[in-house]
Amino acid sequence: MSSKQRQSNEQPYLKGTLISVFAIGIFIFISWFSAYIFHLTR
Repeated sequence: MSSKQRQSNEQPYLKGTLISVFAIGIFIFISWFSAYIFHLTR
């Protein structure tokens, strides 16, 4: 029971970390992509 409770406690933290990393990755990709498009059209 103790190990099961610890696992359920780790799950939301892992999910939040994954979402934040994913969001940062998307933000970097979008900013790089928009800068690339801006440089191309200029």
